[in-house]
Amino acid sequence: MSNLIWELDYYSRPILDENQKKVWEVLICESPTSTERSLDDLFRYAQYCSSKTVNSLWLREALEKAIAEAGVKPRKIRFFRRQMNNMIIKACEEAGIAAIPSRRTYALAQWLETRMESFYPQETGYDAKAANSASVKYPPLNAIPLPDAVRGDKSDRWAFVSLEASAFAEMPEWEINFGEAFPLSLAKVTPETQIPGLIFFSPRANPLAAWMSGLEMGYLQLEITSRPRLRLETGSSDSWILANMTNPQTLSEAKEFEARKKKALGVHFIAVQSAPDSESFAGFWLLKE
Repeated sequence: MSNLIWELDYYSRPILDENQKKVWEVLICESPTSTERSLDDLFRYAQYCSSKTVNSLWLREALEKAIAEAGVKPRKIRFFRRQMNNMIIKACEEAGIAAIPSRRTYALAQWLETRMESFYPQETGYDAKAANSASVKYPPLNAIPLPDAVRGDKSDRWAFVSLEASAFAEMPEWEINFGEAFPLSLAKVTPETQIPGLIFFSPRANPLAAWMSGLEMGYLQLEITSRPRLRLETGSSDSWILANMTNPQTLSEAKEFEARKKKALGVHFIAVQSAPDSESFAGFWLLKE
């Protein structure tokens, strides 16, 4: 089976047809899963769709055209729009592909941004008013505790650390059991940028990393409330309580982590190791908020 992953968006664009109806479009691109991938080499497919033919059948046919053009079928397809959930999943299932709600659609987000800025404005029927309201934001959901099987105990430790962005060029050579990355050119950070991260040290490192590998990893975020905690955001809307930050020192470190993440344009990482002196990773994910 192919390990290829695609990212997909199927939605209306800021373009009006001759009947003043919004034109729809499917965008499909390859999901880069390594720091060594070149964005110029990623597969891309775009096709406009009339508002009269917006349905799962049209989308399935577009998927089949993209597969024929690429010459390979992806293992799964990521998408971020919750309101298109049913139609996208149905079309993908009929094409024999798993569809996964995800916040890990980094390449697609950059492509959409570029098209919004320089491609759609050149198209006949461009509607600037619609373009200004094209952003997508979903309200945060309540975080839930980690499953008992992977919840930490007294033998577990964790630490906030940071690595220079240039160090990730060697990531393909690191010994990692589970994980995923992306080219840092997607985030436009400089080689000198300090990328913050969180490392978990646990004798149950492999089970924890294996559980994480089954999730669509999103990002880490500090939640400041009367009981501060660090959340792991996954899928399109799932949220897990990764660690409580009630200790003043750990809360201070978590706030510094958030500050560094902001300076790194949202880029950060989470790693899992069996011990601090281990030379391998049970898990390592490069993330972006």
